[in-house]
Amino acid sequence: MKILVTGASGFIGGRFARFALEQGFDVRVSGRRAEGVEHLVRRGAEFIPGDLTDGLLVRDLCVDVDAVVHCAGHVGAWGRYQDFHRDNVLVTENVVEACLKQRVRRLVYLSSASLYFDGRSHTQLTEEQLPKRFSHPYAATKNLAEQKVFGAQEFGLEVIALRPRSVTGAGDMSIFPRLLKLQRKGRLAIVGNGLNKVDFTSVQNLNEVLMSSLLCSGSALGRAYNITNGTPIPLWDVVNYVMRQMNVPQVTRYRGYGRAYAMGALSEAACKLWPGQPEPTLSRLGVQIMDKDFTLDISRARHYLDYDPKVSLWAALDEFCGWWKAQESPYR
Repeated sequence: MKILVTGASGFIGGRFARFALEQGFDVRVSGRRAEGVEHLVRRGAEFIPGDLTDGLLVRDLCVDVDAVVHCAGHVGAWGRYQDFHRDNVLVTENVVEACLKQRVRRLVYLSSASLYFDGRSHTQLTEEQLPKRFSHPYAATKNLAEQKVFGAQEFGLEVIALRPRSVTGAGDMSIFPRLLKLQRKGRLAIVGNGLNKVDFTSVQNLNEVLMSSLLCSGSALGRAYNITNGTPIPLWDVVNYVMRQMNVPQVTRYRGYGRAYAMGALSEAACKLWPGQPEPTLSRLGVQIMDKDFTLDISRARHYLDYDPKVSLWAALDEFCGWWKAQESPYR
C-alpha cells in the first residue's frame, strides 16, 4: 500500500510516517520543513516539498496513492481565527478534493479531542457529545474540517476521523516542554485542588490505531473515534512525575481557580495590546484545562478498530523524558 502522510515534519505525522515505513509501507510525506523529514527520507520515504494551501500541489501529492493520513494542521491555544481556518479547514478541503480527483481510496483524518472541551468538567465523553458551540478557534475549525471529511463519503471516499487526547512520547514539543519551562522559572502552580483526572495517549498507541484505520473495513468506516490510553490519571500526578524524571522541583504551589482564571484573562488582554500579539504564558483556556476533569470513552475504538492501548502512560513519559534530555532545546 502506498500512503501519503501530511504534516510529517511534526510530532504525530513524523512518528506515524516512520512507523509505516517500518511496517513496509510505501510512504510519501509532505511537511513545512524539509529538515524535519530528512530522517524519513533516509529511511526510504518520498518527500515532495510545498504548501498544502496550494490545491494543485496537494493534487500532485495524491497521485498513485492508495490512502492519505492527514495530520497537518494548525494546533494551539492562541492565534487568529483566519490562521486556524486556513490551515485546518481550507487545507483539509484541498486534501479531500485531491483524494476525490486522484481516486484515493481512503482518508484517515487526525482530528482532536479538543472538540469536546467547553471549560467544564466531563468524564467518559462519547463521540456524540460535542458542545453546541465551540469557544476556541482550534476546536471550531477542527470540527469544520471533520465535516468536510465526512461529507466526502457520498462521493465514494472511505473516511475515518480519530480524536486523540494529549499525545505524548519522544518528539512531543507541545505538552511537557512548556510545563518544564514554566516550572524552571517558578511560574507553574496547581490550579484548584489538584485532583482533576485527565486522559493521555501514548504516541505508540496512536500509531497502532492509525494503522488499524488504514486496514479496517466495513462498519468501522465512516466514523469518528476517541483515542486515549483508557486510564484517566490525576493531571498533577503526571506533571510531577515528569518533573521528578527531569530533576526539576515538583509543583507544590496551589492557586485558586477564580484567581488563576482572572490572571489568564488579564494576560490575554495584555498580549492582544502588545505588538505582534504574542501568546500569553497563562490563558483562560489553559487554566480550565489545568483544573477540570476531562476523560473520554474509547469503547467505540476498542469495538470497531480492535484498539488495545498496550503502551502505558508511564512508559510514554519515560520515552519523552529520555528524548528530551538528549535535546539541545531552547527551553532548557
